[in-house]
Amino acid sequence: MLTHPTSERLALLGLAGMARALDEQRQIEACGAMTFEERLGLLVDREAAERDTRRLATRLKFAALRRSARVEDVDLRAPRGIDRAVFGHLADGGWIGRHQNLLITGPTGLGKSWIACALGHKACRDGRSVLYHRVPRLFEALALARGDGRYARLLKTLGRVDLLILDDPGLSVLGTAERRDMLEIMEDRHGRGSTIVTSQLPVENWHDAIGDPTLADAILDRLVHNAHRLKLDGESMRKADAQKRKLDPGEQA
Repeated sequence: MLTHPTSERLALLGLAGMARALDEQRQIEACGAMTFEERLGLLVDREAAERDTRRLATRLKFAALRRSARVEDVDLRAPRGIDRAVFGHLADGGWIGRHQNLLITGPTGLGKSWIACALGHKACRDGRSVLYHRVPRLFEALALARGDGRYARLLKTLGRVDLLILDDPGLSVLGTAERRDMLEIMEDRHGRGSTIVTSQLPVENWHDAIGDPTLADAILDRLVHNAHRLKLDGESMRKADAQKRKLDPGEQA
């Protein structure tokens, strides 16, 4: 007689997972043979699992990852220079806890963004805060924020996430404002969070791409010296996939 009121009270108390689990237990005849502690344990486990799911959904929404990629889906057999042991170490995420960085470089089409987003997704699953930005659009957002008074707040958001993914800075030399923005971001994050940067340019060319030697030294000092490196090489996977589809008779409809 008290089951329905109890379920309603649980829901009102914010224990929706327990409420649903209690209603489900009423429909399972075997639950009648369980002890009170066993049934209560199942209710608590269900509530904890649903809260974990909601928190993960919130972290993923905030992260705004460009690709819905998972580390389990990364093709380690493709010939692009990914060592299985190294990638396993990166997927483990211990380097994020130590506030180290990751630099992913290589020609276009090798999955740099996909790998970065897969590692970001894994970090979200591990309970870490993640934020993804394509660098050109981030600079545009910072320029707008500078004009309407949101600049400090946006920098604070960028500075305090556990993992910041800066995807594809481009091939052109940074402008004056962009160099200063990058230095502010790296300064705020140095020793406090981890950053993934993906780029077509080799790390050795980043100093010239930043433009100003003094600011380049300051930025790279905070980014490169404690960074892991993942250098990809090989044939474009997008090109290979396109050729495979072209050769597949099933695609010729």
